[in-house]
Amino acid sequence: MSEEKKLTFMGHIRELRGRLAWSVLALVITTIISFVFADQIFHFLLKPAGNISLIYTEMTEMIGIYMIVSLAGGIVLAMPFFVYQIIMFVSPALTRREKRYVYIALPWITLMFIGGVAFGYYILLPPAMHFLLSFGSDIASPYIKIGNYITLVTRLLIAIGAVFETPVIITLLSQLGVVSPGWLAKKRKWAFLAAFILAAVITPTMDPINQSLVAGPLIVLYELSIWLSRLVYQRKGKTVGSPVSSPS
Repeated sequence: MSEEKKLTFMGHIRELRGRLAWSVLALVITTIISFVFADQIFHFLLKPAGNISLIYTEMTEMIGIYMIVSLAGGIVLAMPFFVYQIIMFVSPALTRREKRYVYIALPWITLMFIGGVAFGYYILLPPAMHFLLSFGSDIASPYIKIGNYITLVTRLLIAIGAVFETPVIITLLSQLGVVSPGWLAKKRKWAFLAAFILAAVITPTMDPINQSLVAGPLIVLYELSIWLSRLVYQRKGKTVGSPVSSPS
């Protein structure tokens, strides 16, 4: 490796380290803000379960749960900043036109993440909680640990929020010429299979109804991604010339 390449490589490492440091600092700040409002976040997360009575069995358990709730809230609040740091890190390799596409996508990535969290909270959680709490209740009474409940809910909401960003990410990749609608259409059956596998991983229940509540929107999001990619493809064909070739 030449001296110039070494310097360039070390420059990228230093920039990455700096952006990671800023991201960690942002997460610390947003986690502290979330900790201030932890009680309100708790009540918000408990609503989908109805009048459930939660318990804790260890002296320090509630402190740990407060930190989990605060960290989850901090991740949600800091998500736009994380995305911005990623964009700034890769931006030197992009053209001016590509940078514009990325900047336009940034607020949509945030909105789709929030939309995914809202979908998980209002659509997925209530039936999932009802199934989990009612299954076998004629045999035994549920005594749910608060740590188990909060960990499950926060993990599910963040995962659904991340998955809902798929159309924006794929549209951006289409703008950058990484994927094409033809390639996406060819991978449709694998995408559908991945949707059900991902739904099985994300969904806390084993029943097919709740898993379909996750897999269905994922499939719709993938189809929306293909449609948006076609729009991008057609527009690029009119303004830039021939469309980009699909990846192998």
